[in-house]
Amino acid sequence: MKKFELTTEFITYCGIKLFRIRALVDFGNVKAGDIGGYVEKEENINDTGDAWVYGNAWVYGNAWVSGDAKVSGNAWVYGNAKVSGDAKVSGNADYVCFKGFGSAYRHTTFCKTKDNDIYVVCGCFSGNLNKFGKQVIEMHGENKYAKEYLKIIELVKLHFDDGGE
Repeated sequence: MKKFELTTEFITYCGIKLFRIRALVDFGNVKAGDIGGYVEKEENINDTGDAWVYGNAWVYGNAWVSGDAKVSGNAWVYGNAKVSGDAKVSGNADYVCFKGFGSAYRHTTFCKTKDNDIYVVCGCFSGNLNKFGKQVIEMHGENKYAKEYLKIIELVKLHFDDGGE
């Protein structure tokens, strides 16, 4: 059973129509009839789990939200970004994306979880930042790709550090 529908309410951004969504059934903390944020197409939200886009948040392009992930506030998730697991994106500073790195030139997305952990989706890998770092070393040893990913990991840690301005 479908959990949401696209409404007739929409906004246009750079020629792309983003439609307001409405819940069709109860799931998570969403009730049937609740109005959500904006998506370009139904494929932007997985129909299983409690994934949802709230308020004025936008999800478009090939981006998708799945699992129990939540996108809210004024966050924009787009391109090939993947927000999954129990990730929570509520503003543009809650996630970062890198494209064109590693041996397969993958699109890699990092976001904060509700538990303040950093979640990573890269190709068929999904898990926390520590597991990602271990997988990089296991797969690439000390080659160029490992060095790229390890530098990105350090940058992501700096980006999500709450210890300063």
